Amino acid sequence: MSINTQRRSLMKALPAAGLTLGLPVTVNAATAPDPWLQAQAIVDHVSRPLKFRKQDFDITAYGAKTCKLSTVKAWISFEEQDTIATPVAGSPDCYAAIRDAIKACSDAGGGRVVIPAGDWYCAGPIVLLSNVNVHLSAKAHVYFSHNPADYARYGDIDCGKHGKLSISRWQSNDVLNYSPMVYAYNQHNIALTGDDWTSTLDGQGGVPFNEEGDCWWTWKGKQKTINSIGQGTTPNFKAGKMSENTENPLNAVSLATIAPNLTEAERLLIQGEGQRWRADAQYLPALSEAGVPLSKRVFGIGHYLRPPMIQLIGCTNVLLQGYHVTRTPFWMHHPVHCRNIVIRKVHCESHGPNSDGFDPEACDHVLVDGCTFDTGDDCIAIKAGKDLDTQFGPSQNIVIQNCIMHSGHGGVTLGSEMAGGIQNVFAQKLVFENANWKTNPLNTAIRMKTNMNRGGYLRNFYVRDCTVPNGVQLSPSFYASLPGSPIQSKTVATAAGAIVTFDCDYTPISDNVRTRPPVVSNIQISNIKVGNVTKDGKTASCFQAIVILGPVASDYNGPGPMPPVVPVTDVTITDCDFGMPVNAAQPWFLYNVKGLTLKNVAIGGKVHNTTLNA
Repeated sequence: MSINTQRRSLMKALPAAGLTLGLPVTVNAATAPDPWLQAQAIVDHVSRPLKFRKQDFDITAYGAKTCKLSTVKAWISFEEQDTIATPVAGSPDCYAAIRDAIKACSDAGGGRVVIPAGDWYCAGPIVLLSNVNVHLSAKAHVYFSHNPADYARYGDIDCGKHGKLSISRWQSNDVLNYSPMVYAYNQHNIALTGDDWTSTLDGQGGVPFNEEGDCWWTWKGKQKTINSIGQGTTPNFKAGKMSENTENPLNAVSLATIAPNLTEAERLLIQGEGQRWRADAQYLPALSEAGVPLSKRVFGIGHYLRPPMIQLIGCTNVLLQGYHVTRTPFWMHHPVHCRNIVIRKVHCESHGPNSDGFDPEACDHVLVDGCTFDTGDDCIAIKAGKDLDTQFGPSQNIVIQNCIMHSGHGGVTLGSEMAGGIQNVFAQKLVFENANWKTNPLNTAIRMKTNMNRGGYLRNFYVRDCTVPNGVQLSPSFYASLPGSPIQSKTVATAAGAIVTFDCDYTPISDNVRTRPPVVSNIQISNIKVGNVTKDGKTASCFQAIVILGPVASDYNGPGPMPPVVPVTDVTITDCDFGMPVNAAQPWFLYNVKGLTLKNVAIGGKVHNTTLNA
């Protein structure tokens, strides 16, 4: 394996320690007289304008040419196909021109790289460099190649038959993998901007790349779960076809060959029963649990982990503003261990599997402002590492405001990968519009999800002044408990159907190692107004108003003594109207909860002022 020397030091340090970025001192929001003063301080801190040299570098000066379009039948969601535009075969590739324009801009001391109006085909990643603003003009539409091999050509790490790969994270585990379509690593003062929502970055996630009709989204495969949301149809997938959830013969037969220091008990715990752990989506977490270093976590060609569309790692002072991102292979935006990030007025629209809109991970000082989300998964999902990949610490000091959420699993979501912890998160003035409520409803508005594997902590989470005019999904989507659980399967609607969901036992069957109980405390939610809709003869806003499933001690499967399994504590909901739940007889579900306080909370026309424990 050949490794670019610029990356070598991180390759050695990554499993043990994060980049030192000089993060600002964090104030404990829980002890502040008014926690929303801290929210304003975060906004003020990150809103200072970035400065770039006033020189433009037009990509046409470096050889870029527009492409012609044809039409193709492609997947536009999990289950739907339509005829869409795509570059004709043999289109001029502007990858090199964009790369050269960015380098020239960087060498000159910075400035703006301009992608003019027109249709552009790019068969490789756009790699951002310090002091460079890559700007899409109005009506500029970049079609990224939908051929996975194009994202294993230009990475800094030569992994032989697996391609030239990039340091990445996939579902919060460190990995050498296909490059994201837009990528930055350890850069400072960078921006990706557009004139308006006609400035488009198109990942072509549902466009077939072979004669069989497979596309990026086919690689999702089928995930074993009773949750109808997670079990949805995957485009062009059939049983036995290779995917992230199919056993991959390239992966080791036993962890003993790649992690010989494990005891037999540790190896058996990580691998679990059968061969399911050898599927790529399970194999990577197993490598993390086994302490396998990044240099040996080689995926890319021959594997099936889809890259995120836009991934920034170890960057400071980042602006994402004013463009439209669509049809992404995987998560739309995934900043990792970044500081001082603003994403403003971005339209996040993709209905394929795992099409999260914005997933900041182990980031500090983040502002999400004025964005619109219409997604195939969570609109926003705050992450913080998984398994042993927690070296970057918590996600913290995050403000989400003035946004609109349409379709998606969760509107504002925390987790599920949150082993490093999440704290000081503020969400205000949001509209969970749920405009597609008749056909593709928002599953839940405010959501936290973790389990005994993903662990971590959530503390100091504040939500205020939000509306949910069309409610959320009216039908419940239940979770599967493990054998021996005190909670019967298919009885708790943690996956869909509640306005507020805190789920500390999220898909426990997905993780073999369950040794890290999560800790959740100090949640304040106020002034949430929820409307009703009429569907199938029912007028309602949700299935249940509130679902809080605390940690389930029986899930623990590690050595004794078991660490403390504590209830969800100090949750206060004030001045809210949750509309009319379908399950009016049981408007909330609580398990392992201490101190849920309802103050002036209307549910089904009845006002509640009480403190609940369960």
